[in-house]
Amino acid sequence: MALADSVYERLTEQEDARVCTDISEDACRETPGNFLLILLSLFLTKLGDALANPKTTLAWVSNTVGAPAWVLSFLVPIRESGSLIPQLFIGGIIRRMAVRKWVWVAGSVAQAGAVAGLGLVVFLFEGVQAGMLILLLLVVFSLARGFSSVASKDVVGKTIPKKRRGRLSGWSASAAGMITAGVGLALMLPLSQGEDGSIYPWLLVLAAGLWLLAAAVYARVQEYEGETGGARNALDALKRLNLLRRDPPFRRFVITRSLLLCSALSAPFYVTLAQQGLGSPAWLLGLFVIADGLAGLVSAPLWGRFADRSSKRVMVAAALVTSGIGLVVFAADRFGPELVGRAWFLPAAYFVLSVAHNGVRVGRQTYVVDLATGNRRTDYVAISNSVIGLMLLLVGGLGALAPLITVSGVIALLALMGLAGALLGSSLPEVEAGQ
Repeated sequence: MALADSVYERLTEQEDARVCTDISEDACRETPGNFLLILLSLFLTKLGDALANPKTTLAWVSNTVGAPAWVLSFLVPIRESGSLIPQLFIGGIIRRMAVRKWVWVAGSVAQAGAVAGLGLVVFLFEGVQAGMLILLLLVVFSLARGFSSVASKDVVGKTIPKKRRGRLSGWSASAAGMITAGVGLALMLPLSQGEDGSIYPWLLVLAAGLWLLAAAVYARVQEYEGETGGARNALDALKRLNLLRRDPPFRRFVITRSLLLCSALSAPFYVTLAQQGLGSPAWLLGLFVIADGLAGLVSAPLWGRFADRSSKRVMVAAALVTSGIGLVVFAADRFGPELVGRAWFLPAAYFVLSVAHNGVRVGRQTYVVDLATGNRRTDYVAISNSVIGLMLLLVGGLGALAPLITVSGVIALLALMGLAGALLGSSLPEVEAGQ
């Protein structure tokens, strides 16, 4: 326990343990150990995410088994929106439970089963049948991910004091960044350029093992019972959407978070713009993956410390950075195409965008956890995630405008969306740690 206390103090950069103004005395005593257990669990699942990335590994698997092209177009939407949209109903189920860590554990086990199944599909099926099975397993994965997501916010809210939550998100994102950079380096190695792709299904099996290990670690978290009161049916769950009407600060947060989707939605267009000028060599993809990983490694702990002071300001600052780099890329493409054609420019811009995206994620995660307590927090997380899942499907269609306004034009449009998010975010009420 002394070792856990020491590591905890180093990671949080504070020696004063008396910051537990919003959790129970019993939970406060367990904070150092719980902090490290949750951090390790998040690290393991982030590594699993890197190995089972729908933009790389799953796309390659779909092509390998001869799945129809339309399967590729559904991989990312199902992976993201499939875990977010149902959370309104998931929240009602979780509200009935006094101890919610087991929901996260079960969700992690289910994700492991789905990912292992994806690896198995490669060996046993092909063509349309394989494509349908991949999408079905991805639906299972996304639903399990949704349960874990809602439960995670509650467990963090009950076990980690406000002044530590931003650092928890920051350090986990930083670890994920280190892993992602390693994946990018692997993409640039000669071995990854070969035609023998037999390693990829085994990467999925390895990823499944990481989720199982994460579940075992998370099961050791010391969580004490909290309030309960779940929705009785789907209609009762839908009625909770009234919070968007009755709770102006929460409504403003959800709208702000919707506008801040610009940081995630912009990323593929940076890659597309690079491909238009430089083609699609594997080393170029590796540069973008490395840029993404390094951005998380370097910036996430800083965003985490910033979020523990003011998560609202983190969201605003990250939105402004997203908008700024987007407008720079747009101007460069229109007035200095030779700069955009240089191999370093767009990966460097992508690095800045990824720094901003980490800020958006850390800021909004910390803000929604600090905004309320108990079952109200569960409602906030579930409702906001469900709304964002729908918005991902709707706003994601902006890519269809690329033939009309060019790829850089789409980047500029999303940059303006970020400016609107920064403006609205500045009007959010402060929910500073320790408040």
